[in-house]
Amino acid sequence: MRLEPPVPVSREEYTVNVRDIEPLLQGYAMKTKPWPDATITLRDGSEMYVREAKVEESLALMEYVKRVMFEADHDFYDIVGARVYAELLGWYRKRIKDPYVLVGMIDGELAGLVNGRLMNEDINISHHTMTFRRGGRVGAALFYCKAYYAFEVLKQKEFWSTYESYNGWRIGFLGMAQPSYPWPDVQHELGGARVYYVTKKYWKQAIKEYAQQLVGSPLNFDVPKEVVEINKEIQFPKDVTV
Repeated sequence: MRLEPPVPVSREEYTVNVRDIEPLLQGYAMKTKPWPDATITLRDGSEMYVREAKVEESLALMEYVKRVMFEADHDFYDIVGARVYAELLGWYRKRIKDPYVLVGMIDGELAGLVNGRLMNEDINISHHTMTFRRGGRVGAALFYCKAYYAFEVLKQKEFWSTYESYNGWRIGFLGMAQPSYPWPDVQHELGGARVYYVTKKYWKQAIKEYAQQLVGSPLNFDVPKEVVEINKEIQFPKDVTV
């Protein structure tokens, strides 16, 4: 949009360096505490190592998510995959505010990932949970880690979710009896869907214990060095078996 200046000006054109524009376009960084590496024993007996993904791993993660998005034609993997791809790209291009990405790995191979972002110091917005390995309740374990990160590590007051698949809705909303804010007055940023939320009080009273029972074991933050080494580089499943 162009308008005539209200007063005479001595200079009608200015050159703007893109380095001056970039700070206005990048997401604000809150410098929060990182996720503490942990292991968790899954229902099938597998030991899953959960760590933060590194931004330099985002391109490889995007390629695998894209493959899953096109090869898995069920359970809404297409829309979830498309949105996770965009969120990873936003992270890589620094166009998403205060994101976090956790990966679950078993013997060096990617089993699943979860991501979200921080709206502010009080509210954690859950984006997606994707699982790439059947059995063991990988998704439930990673969702538990995401909520644990919000309440136990970052000390936030609320955890906001929404659901695009029936499995996610069953585990998150139905299983955890999550209340929702009045819709459409309050909308989740993912497509304007309903906001299902957990407060810190509700987490401590019920959800933390329920989620741990669902997974079957507590988180272990005393991770052996050999586990860290084995899972240092992400190996991707050869076949899409979700």
